[in-house]
Amino acid sequence: MKHDSDFTKQVIDVSIKIAAIAVLVFWCFSILRPFIMLVVWGGIIATALYPIVTWAHGKYGIGKSKLSGGLAFIGVLLLLLPLIALSTGLYTSGADLVTGIQDGTMTIPKPTPSIQEWPVIGDKVYAFALQASSNIESVFANYGEEVKAVVTKLASLIGSLGGGFIQFIISTIIAGVFMANADKCERAFVLIARRLTGEHGEDLTQLSKTTVRSVVQGVIGVAVIQSILTGIGVAVAGVPAAGFWMLLVLLVAIIQLPPIIALLPAIIYVFSVDTTTTAVLFLIWCILVSGSDAILKPMLLSRGSDIPMLVILLGALGGMAMSGIVGLFVGAVVLSLTYQLFIVWLDSEADGSSS
Repeated sequence: MKHDSDFTKQVIDVSIKIAAIAVLVFWCFSILRPFIMLVVWGGIIATALYPIVTWAHGKYGIGKSKLSGGLAFIGVLLLLLPLIALSTGLYTSGADLVTGIQDGTMTIPKPTPSIQEWPVIGDKVYAFALQASSNIESVFANYGEEVKAVVTKLASLIGSLGGGFIQFIISTIIAGVFMANADKCERAFVLIARRLTGEHGEDLTQLSKTTVRSVVQGVIGVAVIQSILTGIGVAVAGVPAAGFWMLLVLLVAIIQLPPIIALLPAIIYVFSVDTTTTAVLFLIWCILVSGSDAILKPMLLSRGSDIPMLVILLGALGGMAMSGIVGLFVGAVVLSLTYQLFIVWLDSEADGSSS
């Protein structure tokens, strides 16, 4: 009886301790939940950029903390510039649009007849544009609800884009902090990995770093390069809203679809409004941009990081559905890392059973 009583007390004591720990963990998770995605993305950025810090430290002897802060500062500036441009452009364009509607001075250029040659939608687009150019008031009268719905969705998209820029800025600052304390962070991860996996903790930490850098360079890096090349092409061809096409190509490339899909409307536009020579050259440029990943990925992907494109696609789409534009980047990296660790675990289990 005494033995049973002691056992019961121990069970109750352990249950209370586990419950207390579970409550604390859940509480901490609830507190930190709004920042988890930002911290994870900051860690990914830090892991991808830290080799630059170590290289510059070895070559020029500058302190790692200063280099980390400088990289983070440059990153914040690069993100602030388009955010300010977007905000300023939206404010100016919105004010001009409202003033033009109120004063009746807003005019829309008359569409070119070549728009009618567009497949499927050409006639409808031309008729709508012709009506808008001749009598804008009738457009608002006849299509008021549709215009309102489009404007609402556009405003929501722009707001999400602006919020994404702010999240990227915060994550970049967090990445600077991580890089400045890289040795302590790595040591902490190794200790956690050893606690979870035993003697393989250091190897798994190294594999995690390699996988993260591989995905960032080979997937996100290639998408950024293709986005920049797209911006150059649409700017030279005179396609409006170059930033929009760059963003669209960036998103499409990250989810592992050919960028040419996103550029089809721009190609049709150039064929409709410009000379055949310019349109053909722009088409060739778009094809080259779309196919550039065949050359860039082997150059930027780390060896030994053979991750199926389906894993990256599911990670990007699932991450975007869960957390917006930041989730698009984080999801691709996190799911790829999880897949790689899972494969290593399966291989180690197979080796252990065979021996």
